[in-house]
Amino acid sequence: MTDAVTRAHRAEWARVVAALTKRFGDLDIAEEATAEAFATAVERWPVDGVPPNPGGWLTTTANRKAIDRIRRETKRVDKQKEAAMLYDDDPPEPPAAIDDERLRLFFTCCHPALAMETRVALTLRMVGGLTVAEIARAFLVQETAMGQRITRAKAKIKAARIPYRVPSTEDLPVRVSGVLGVLFLVFNEGYLATGADTDPVRQDLTAEAIRLTRLIRALLPNDGEVAGLLALMLLTEARRTARVSAGGELVTLGEQDRGAWDAALVAEGHRLVRERLAAGEAPGRYQILAAINAVHTSARDVRDTDWSQVVALYDQLVRLDPSPIVALNRAVAVAELDGPEVALATVDRLEPKLAGYHAYHAARADLLRRLGRSDQSRAAYDQAIALAGNTAEAAYLTRRRDQLG
Repeated sequence: MTDAVTRAHRAEWARVVAALTKRFGDLDIAEEATAEAFATAVERWPVDGVPPNPGGWLTTTANRKAIDRIRRETKRVDKQKEAAMLYDDDPPEPPAAIDDERLRLFFTCCHPALAMETRVALTLRMVGGLTVAEIARAFLVQETAMGQRITRAKAKIKAARIPYRVPSTEDLPVRVSGVLGVLFLVFNEGYLATGADTDPVRQDLTAEAIRLTRLIRALLPNDGEVAGLLALMLLTEARRTARVSAGGELVTLGEQDRGAWDAALVAEGHRLVRERLAAGEAPGRYQILAAINAVHTSARDVRDTDWSQVVALYDQLVRLDPSPIVALNRAVAVAELDGPEVALATVDRLEPKLAGYHAYHAARADLLRRLGRSDQSRAAYDQAIALAGNTAEAAYLTRRRDQLG
């Protein structure tokens, strides 16, 4: 029965929150009532059985919880307008380009009036259904601080009367870059989940990120970065079933069974990359990342990878995004061309900026291992394991450390 509630949470959380947000115009009410509906499901479903339509049951229950809350507060003057929303007599809004309540919810959470980290946190909570603790872990902040951030964001949306709608066609171009940034981070949370008690790969989040990116591509079919992000997600998602072993350990790209990759997703991702190349426009960050993934997924064996092309693409990316994480990933590719010693010199220079990033220590541990410096490699693995939030990745790093002589 717990599994049934878990499945319903993954499938229906965003739908229920979106439906209540549309009706009551208040993210706080929507979130609280939805959480109460799921808590009721935990109590009732083991006794009454799983309803034939779990999403409908949860939406109805959440609506009742919201109405109960509003009725309790009708004595407060500032709640009178919310109470009037119960009757829902307003004329329907003109249909948006794509009539999808979750997309409306996404644009509300990604409004430019909010800071980027706040947009991501709010989206992971309201759209993805992650707990505050999981989001705090992803941001490397205290749970109480993250809870306050989300609460302030909902209050700001309400106070500023940020509209619950898909932006107009005229407004979309200036809004889309921020939305893509949030989508990318939501996808990454699913691709390499950080919750200690969650699955190492959360398909619900990766699937939702892909679905929403497809919807945004339908809104902006000529936007290169939208196509690039979709291609990047598809080429990454294509490898999902090969990324974790039966024993729950991460399988790196070089060790994956390439025959287990989803050929249809690979083909679609490659087609999008080729379309963007044919457009003859200067590529953006997501298009370059998609092209790097296209090179990797074009090789039938890791030994066939065109590393010189990968490094050349990273050189392009560094000019657009000179972040230390991009420099780290470029160094990993350089190791395949020029050897681990050259790459290690670059990686070591990144230490001041990446000391708290597990992938920095993991990359450094691997380079030191390849150079035969086992004691230093073991210490780097220890640091990577301590910082890794993903259970499958921690298991992989532990095994690699324990294999050292």
